[in-house]
Amino acid sequence: MKSWGLLPNEVRDRLRKTEWNHTQHLKKRLLGERPFPITTNLRPPTGKQALDDLAGFHAFIDAWQAWPKQNQLSWRQIQYPQLGEKRVPSQLTLEAIQPLIEFIGGDAEKRSQRWQQRISPILDVSQKLYPALIKQLKKLESLSLDEAQMIALLLPQLSQGVSDGGYLRALPVIGVDTKFIESHQRFITPLLDVLHNGAISEHGGLMAWLGCIETPGDWLLVRPLCPATKQAMGGLSIMRIPTATLLSTPLPGQRLIVVENDQSGYALPELPNTVAVIGGGRNVAWMAAPWLRQKKIAYWGDLDSWGFLFLSQARQYQPHVESLLMDRQTLLSHRQRMVAEPDAYSGLPEYLTEAEQRVLQEVREGVHGNTRLEQERLSADHILDRLLCWPE
Repeated sequence: MKSWGLLPNEVRDRLRKTEWNHTQHLKKRLLGERPFPITTNLRPPTGKQALDDLAGFHAFIDAWQAWPKQNQLSWRQIQYPQLGEKRVPSQLTLEAIQPLIEFIGGDAEKRSQRWQQRISPILDVSQKLYPALIKQLKKLESLSLDEAQMIALLLPQLSQGVSDGGYLRALPVIGVDTKFIESHQRFITPLLDVLHNGAISEHGGLMAWLGCIETPGDWLLVRPLCPATKQAMGGLSIMRIPTATLLSTPLPGQRLIVVENDQSGYALPELPNTVAVIGGGRNVAWMAAPWLRQKKIAYWGDLDSWGFLFLSQARQYQPHVESLLMDRQTLLSHRQRMVAEPDAYSGLPEYLTEAEQRVLQEVREGVHGNTRLEQERLSADHILDRLLCWPE
């Protein structure tokens, strides 16, 4: 590759790489943080370089003489030995974003047209939105025309407290579906922050500013295990309840079984005066609920490092929690069903009994052939015998 005489296509390839396809550089150009003009040294040859490649020298001059926008070029008069004085292109200068787009051409022009089509309806809401839109350039480009117009329709309808304590999906907006709002929440939020002078950030985010309550994402399954508790729950055999509700809403019955995994919770037999909360896994935060202090509580989890950690965390909230089916006899009678535990917890759970600590140590060390016994692998008759013996 020769070290002199950049041709138009070579300059175009270079600018495409360093300016157009370089996302951060492009955003800064569009925002004025990386100021124009862009100047490119065309590297006119020395006398020796010109003599060594006369055809290339003339092709270099001819290519730039044919360039239709001569006002972008700087030319120099150079005295070459044996060749005489020659007028040679020395520098290309692009003064703004549009000349850069036109110089690169093709895909750049199509891309800029796509921007314009999508940014125009949103800027009709307020020209102040331009910087926020450029900062989200990739997302802006991914919008369809309908989506861009929907955002323009939506922004003026959103105001502080408009939800009045409802869910996001229940926002009172016209011409826009609320799934669209949910899907484009991250794109819309900085635009609203501009329109409302940073109020969204000050309130801690869009949901708080709109006055929405968070959609529950930490559901737990609640299953009554006897006719009395089922009747107290409206005759339902199972229901899904969010953590926040369980923290403040007592469940019926005097006894509660907490089960780590869903499937094991379905295997529970009928038990008097009992309700099960199943499938929470590591989510035991709901056990901080004050009403649990009056319940007899059992915890049943996997016989592995995480199961004992979750047991310990449950007992941290409610010190009177008992463990069920997490003892050495259960481990020994099912050891042939043990498997290796991936990504084991390496810490020492604080709120375990001495017996539980010994079982955890044996499991961790693989004393019985492996390091995990999943609760789903316990025999149904063993589960039934233990649960029926759980004292009133």
